[in-house]
Amino acid sequence: MTWQTQNPPTDHPLVASGRVGVLIVNLGTPDAPEPGPVKRYLAEFLSDRRVVELPPLLWQPILRGIILNTRPKQSAHAYSQVWTEQGSPLAAITRAQAEAMQARLGTEVMVDWAMRYGTPSIPERIQTLMDAGCERILLAPLYPQYSAATTATVVDKAADKLRTMRWQPALRTLPQYHDDPAYIDALAEDLARQLDALSFTPELLLLSFHGMPERTLHLGDPYHCHCRKTARLVEERLARPGLRLRTSFQSRFGRAKWLEPATDAVIEEEAKAGTKRLAIAAPGFSADCLETLEELAIQGREQFTEAGGEHFAALSCLNTSDAGLAMLETLLRRELAGWIPG
Repeated sequence: MTWQTQNPPTDHPLVASGRVGVLIVNLGTPDAPEPGPVKRYLAEFLSDRRVVELPPLLWQPILRGIILNTRPKQSAHAYSQVWTEQGSPLAAITRAQAEAMQARLGTEVMVDWAMRYGTPSIPERIQTLMDAGCERILLAPLYPQYSAATTATVVDKAADKLRTMRWQPALRTLPQYHDDPAYIDALAEDLARQLDALSFTPELLLLSFHGMPERTLHLGDPYHCHCRKTARLVEERLARPGLRLRTSFQSRFGRAKWLEPATDAVIEEEAKAGTKRLAIAAPGFSADCLETLEELAIQGREQFTEAGGEHFAALSCLNTSDAGLAMLETLLRRELAGWIPG
C-alpha cells in the first residue's frame, strides 16, 4: 500500500491515503489530580447515558447539584496518591502499550491511543490517523469483558466522529476477548510470575472485576457472564495446589444493587474468617489505574489488615509485561488480517 500514485495529477492537492491505523482506547483519566480537572472528567464520564442509565431529567440535577460539588475533592486526593512523574498511570501505561505495538507491528501500521473520557479524545485521534493517510482503522477498546458501559460507549464515540466526516475511514472493532486462549494464557503466565516473586505464599487469590449495577445483567449485558468465565478459565489454567480463588466486583457507586459479592466485603470476610495471606488481581483491567492502585492496593490492604489479615499483595495488571504485549499483538494482528501482510 502506498500513500500516492506514482504520477498524481498536477491539478489536484496531494492527499495522504492508503495507510492502516490502530487506535488503542482505554476508559479515561483527569488531566491532573486536582478538583477542577477531576470535576471536568467526572462530568463527562457520569453524563454518558451508557454509564448511568437514568433519565437525564432525573440524573442531571443530582449530578450537577450534589455529586460534582462533593466528589471531585475526594477523588482528587485518591488520584494524588497514585499520580506519577509521567502523569496518570492509566494514560502513561496506555501510551506505552501503543508505542510497544507500533514497534511490534512495524511501518505497515500507524498505532495511536486515546481515552474514552478526557484526553486525548477518540474523535481527535481518529482525525489524526485519517490526516496521516489511514483509510482503514482498527478501533481497539482494551476491555476483555464486554459491557455497554465500556466497549459500546467507545464505539458510540467513534460513530459520533464518523457522523461528522465527509471522508470516513473503514472501521473495524476489536471484539471482547474474555475467553480468548491468548488472554487466558497471558493472565496465567503473568499472575504465576508475580505470585512466585512474593515474599509469602497466598492462601487466596481474589480476582476483582469492576462492578456494574445488577440491572445491567437483567437488561442483557453479558459482562457478568464474561467475568465469571474469565475467572473460571484462569483458575483452571493456574491450578496451584493450596491456592483458593474467588471472584468479586469492586467500585460500587450509589444506592442501586450491584453485582456481588463486593470486593471490600470479601476482603473483610476472609480476614475475619482467618485468612492471613491474600493476593488480589484485577484481570478485567488492561492497565493499572486508580481502581487498582488506590482502591485495591491501598484501601484493600487497610481493610484486610484492620480485619485481622497479615500479608496482602495487589498484583499488577498485564500493563506492558512480556505476556501482556505478546497477547495484545496476537489480538491486533488477528483483527488486521487482510489489511496488512500476515
